[in-house]
Amino acid sequence: MRRMVAVGLLIPLLVLLLLPNPPAWAQEETPNTPELILFTRYPAQEAEIGQTVTFPLILRTANSPQTVRLSVQDLPDGWQATFRGGGKIIQAVYVDPEDDARVDLKLEQPEGVASGTYQFTVVAKGETSQVRLPIELTVRDKLPPSLSFDIDLPTLKGTPNTTFRFSATLRNDGDSDLTVNLLADAPQGFLVVFKSSGQEVTSFPLEADSSKRLSIEAKPFAEIPAGSYPIRVVAQGEEAQAVLDLTAEVTGQPDLRITTPDGRLSGQATAGQESPLKLLIQNTGTASALGVEMSSTEPSGWTVTFEPKKIPEIQAGQQVEVTAKIQPAEKAVAGDYMLTIRAKPEEGSTESAEFRITVLTSTLWGMVGVGLIAVAVGVVGLAVMRFGRR
Repeated sequence: MRRMVAVGLLIPLLVLLLLPNPPAWAQEETPNTPELILFTRYPAQEAEIGQTVTFPLILRTANSPQTVRLSVQDLPDGWQATFRGGGKIIQAVYVDPEDDARVDLKLEQPEGVASGTYQFTVVAKGETSQVRLPIELTVRDKLPPSLSFDIDLPTLKGTPNTTFRFSATLRNDGDSDLTVNLLADAPQGFLVVFKSSGQEVTSFPLEADSSKRLSIEAKPFAEIPAGSYPIRVVAQGEEAQAVLDLTAEVTGQPDLRITTPDGRLSGQATAGQESPLKLLIQNTGTASALGVEMSSTEPSGWTVTFEPKKIPEIQAGQQVEVTAKIQPAEKAVAGDYMLTIRAKPEEGSTESAEFRITVLTSTLWGMVGVGLIAVAVGVVGLAVMRFGRR
């Protein structure tokens, strides 16, 4: 029995040994880390004929600090390659594991260079290793005229009295200077003007590879209804054109007016007595006026109350009747006085109107005055009759 167990254990071992490729045990492998690394974030660039191009290079070492010498291979005849670091021309750079080294490679084209694609190789040779970096430069004739817009906020909201001011940047992405003309296609009821540095402009020069900040101001007329209004701006320069689509969202706004049924801003009141004055609060705006509160500024000693004091809502195009109860001072002298009445909505501007109030004295006081005059006349008459006989 024991012999059979031993044989059973030996058979699998023999099979494993006789296999042509016996399996290996899994183990953690440590990847080889390059001792020196050289790279650039922009290894392929374009330039126009005669333009100097700069390639920013980054060197990194994973082990000990070292001095790395730099060179360029495959440089065409007439081209010049210069390494710069710290504002100086360099031939080598010190690389530390704790900090990347940064070097600029400047490539200068010779006169009469032909358009096409040129390939170079940057070589970085360290103390124990060497790395190569291929780069590519495409040389071409001048870039064609090109205009482009950048806009901060293409959609603005406001009331019919708002001036919509859009801030935009116009860029000349070509290699030629341009004279740019500005045009605006706006809905009826809008006036659009262009400003640069606070000055109104319709055209201006724009140099190659430069930009200009613009303010596009769209002013609606007061009677324009609420809604969204598209505005298209076009910048034209020779064969180049840029289009910018804007939107002005006009929201409704209440517009109150204080008047009377007959349109006259005047009335009468008796000293010491309450006199009613009928008012009409009209909303000629494009949105409802909510929470309209009535108030007044009256002469000293007067009291003015309103019925109602607060109007919940006046819809656009509607009006509400209000009664102003005016009571002049008890001893007010007969004559004309000015009374200011105001209507203030929760949102929107306050409307005010000046009323001329003519104050009349009370009839009772007139009768008392007549009585006093009669008494005085009687006393004088009796005195004349009594003392006149003597």
